Amino acid sequence: MEAGDRTVLQFRTHSTANLSAKVHPLVVFNICDCYVRRPDQAERVIGTLLGSVLSDGTVDIRNSYAVPHTESAEQVALDIEYHHNMLVSHQKVNPKEVIVGWYSTGLGVTGGSALIHDFYSREVPNPVHLTVDTEFRNGEGIIKAYVSVNLALGDRQLAAQFQEIPLDLRMVEAERLGFDILKTTAVDKLPSDLEGMEVTMQRLLALIDDIYKHVDDVVEGRVTADNSIGRIISDTVAALPKLSPPAFDKLVNDSLQDQLLLLYLSSITRTQLGLAEKLNTAAQIL
Repeated sequence: MEAGDRTVLQFRTHSTANLSAKVHPLVVFNICDCYVRRPDQAERVIGTLLGSVLSDGTVDIRNSYAVPHTESAEQVALDIEYHHNMLVSHQKVNPKEVIVGWYSTGLGVTGGSALIHDFYSREVPNPVHLTVDTEFRNGEGIIKAYVSVNLALGDRQLAAQFQEIPLDLRMVEAERLGFDILKTTAVDKLPSDLEGMEVTMQRLLALIDDIYKHVDDVVEGRVTADNSIGRIISDTVAALPKLSPPAFDKLVNDSLQDQLLLLYLSSITRTQLGLAEKLNTAAQIL
């Protein structure tokens, strides 16, 4: 075979030699907030990155917003209309911020990342893919940035490969303190209304037990009486409504039923909105 007839396996991409990214702490905080507020069935959160490209080629990531999506082993569906509406709203506030890429939570890239990156490649040339480990394993948040590299065989494109680029996360002292606190107090999900009520009632019962113990200790002479504490307990007891136990149980049950009804109605509304978003996305794809 002649040298000129050889088929060469090569990478095709924009020049990434001097390409790097700089992310502001606000973006990381926003991504973590969206992660803990994600729907129950969602395993990760994805969204759009906003910012600008500096003169030296550095991608300056200054803002972000989450984009609703559904993901399975075979396909990924983005709410394109929601994405465009959010972009318009952000640019009304800051017209200089444009799309520079997209983000996802978790470690590294997944099988569906190539499909999402292909969509953002149509929105902006050479988008940056940012991954954020929101679980903060071992107390460290792993944040990485990638760009896509096209793998071609001659004139035929075979696949896309993600190539990591340098990432700079700069913080002032106040931002560093906030980031350190975020790493040590990370939660997987925010509690629901009923879970929050249960935790509050448990704390209230624990406080009541502490008051009972203090009163018993004062009566038995184990603790010296404090008039200020006694007045506070007396004022608290006097502020309670004078209700019989059956009337109090009925009041609590009625309030609980009203709250459950609101939760049911909000769940129906959320389901209808989710179905409408999927139908709009399918209509745009078709």
